[in-house]
Amino acid sequence: MSTERRDGRRRGMTRRKALLLAGAGAVSAGVGAAGLLRGWGSPTSTVSGSPGAVPTGDRFVEPTVIASEGGRLHVTLSAAAGRVTIAGRSVQAMSYNGSVPGPTLRLRPGDRVTLDLVNRLGASTNLHTHGLHVSAERNGDNPFLHIRDGETFRYEYEIPRDHPAGTFWYHPHLHGTVADQLFAGLMGAIVVQRDDSVPLPAQRERVLVITDTTLNGDRIAQANQRGRMLGREGELVLVNGRLKPTMTVSPGGYEHWHIINACTSRFMRLRLEGAELLQVAGDTGRLATPTQVDNILLATGNRAELLVRIPGPGRHQLVAEPVDRGGMGMGLGRGNAGGDTPATLLQVEAAGEAAATPQLPGRLVEPEDLRAVAVNGRRTLTFAMEMGRGMGGGMSFTIDGKEFDPDRVDAAVRLDTVEEWTVRNTSPMNHPFHLHVWPVQLVARDGSPVEGNPQWYDVVILPARSSVTVRVRFTDFPGRTVYHCHILDHEDLGMMGVVEALR
Repeated sequence: MSTERRDGRRRGMTRRKALLLAGAGAVSAGVGAAGLLRGWGSPTSTVSGSPGAVPTGDRFVEPTVIASEGGRLHVTLSAAAGRVTIAGRSVQAMSYNGSVPGPTLRLRPGDRVTLDLVNRLGASTNLHTHGLHVSAERNGDNPFLHIRDGETFRYEYEIPRDHPAGTFWYHPHLHGTVADQLFAGLMGAIVVQRDDSVPLPAQRERVLVITDTTLNGDRIAQANQRGRMLGREGELVLVNGRLKPTMTVSPGGYEHWHIINACTSRFMRLRLEGAELLQVAGDTGRLATPTQVDNILLATGNRAELLVRIPGPGRHQLVAEPVDRGGMGMGLGRGNAGGDTPATLLQVEAAGEAAATPQLPGRLVEPEDLRAVAVNGRRTLTFAMEMGRGMGGGMSFTIDGKEFDPDRVDAAVRLDTVEEWTVRNTSPMNHPFHLHVWPVQLVARDGSPVEGNPQWYDVVILPARSSVTVRVRFTDFPGRTVYHCHILDHEDLGMMGVVEALR
């Protein structure tokens, strides 16, 4: 295999600048080379040409499950360009193993995972296991890898024995192509189970991978320059690749839903009217206690696990309410460019005689709390946008005044230390902050301490003209990885930095 590693980093930076900042309608090598995407007239919902009739009312179907056995998992993921079914239509897209989303990987702490990524995209790619606490070195969760078209690369992950149960996911992370490849269909769920978890009184589990896309005829539409700057939002919001599918549930009892916001840019506030919703987990695993909510806010990349109960027979809708992500000023529009109308994600049909409501557990876990821990270092990161600084006079997206350079280390940290990071946003848009490998505890917003149970994330919403303060325990894994804005168009445009953990 001739897969590029560190020697391929500078080439990735050149591609980003040449393709993403050169002007409107630029085509990224990651998707354009496969001939799959065609230009948009707007950043989100308007397409060039008629998209045709899009079927609705399909039944809810979950992705194929591939589970570890005896502490091992050997899986092949074929990333390929070709025809797949999305929203009930046969379209030219990208997929893992021929489906959108790809298979769900079910793992356990202590597992050794061997994953062969076969690249048949017509362009380079790689793979990121979002949220897993695993090594980012060599053939682990390494964002600096370039896997060329036609190559097969073997990833190897060792899941720590103390890894929390939770919902995670995978998607490409080759800088400059991430948003295009995800938007074209490359994503899938990861669920980590623990035998010692407090049992949940659920009749069944379900995985809901929420994505959005725009169809231009029988192809996936491509964002223009304005769409990249705003962060693209597709006109179709899908659950497991289907548009408004119908799920049948039994009334009275609880179901355990694993929900992933796998959109490139879209924030969403989920509601299911007429249902009882109890959040039991977030990005990084179980919450301290089941927490009753009437809605759940998910930035792109966020996950939530819910216990869902519908008291009696009836029909209900899971909807995603639009969230204003801010704008760029200068008349260039707002971040919720998909409009102000809630999107129906799922038709939920509760049928049959209602069962008795089961007893809920009390305490689920005892999450670590770093608020009383001595801090070994403090640093401030500043996310900023500025018109006219990018190549060709476009918008620049920076952290601490610098665009991403894979050859530069922006934050050197020591293993077995706790650092406090204050992340500032001077721009008029929200920028969700994501750190690879290590989860973060939110301890303050705009300098005001966060009270109550510890709040752990791997994607923290950083509101416009605001700040968040997080604490990070750097454990287990030396080496280099990244932190970035999880509006993936912004990451591709340079809003990313390199962190190196040193022994």
